[in-house]
Amino acid sequence: MGMKDKIALALKDAMRSKEQARLSTLRLINAAIKDREIALRGEDGGGELADSDILAILGKMVKQRQESARAYEEGGRLELAEKELSEVGVIEEFLPRQLSAEEVTEAVAAAIAKVGASSIRDMGRVMGELKAKYTGQMDFGAVGPMIKDKLA
Repeated sequence: MGMKDKIALALKDAMRSKEQARLSTLRLINAAIKDREIALRGEDGGGELADSDILAILGKMVKQRQESARAYEEGGRLELAEKELSEVGVIEEFLPRQLSAEEVTEAVAAAIAKVGASSIRDMGRVMGELKAKYTGQMDFGAVGPMIKDKLA
């Protein structure tokens, strides 16, 4: 079963059990996926997203909500921060398990070895290798500096 099917099934379950907060978040996920599909139709005529594309959308949604929650907390709006964090919880149900710091370090070392990276110019190839294998499982913003350190 693909990611879209899992999300659609969860949406139906949320409707049946009348979980309004969960239902709202699942509808936001569906809307984001549909927006991306429509954008793709305009670009190349295709419209179906691969699971990796959906994982990237979900990862972006999580990051946005975490940033919003942080801003709300700093502004003293705790009820809005809680809402954002509850949405993060629903979205993360569809993401694969996040790798630990040790697993990320091992994955970076393996990717560097696999592509034969020796200088900072090879960073793009290393990132491409990691994104192909670990989309949704690690924060690539944090991995970039780690790769730079190893290749410097």
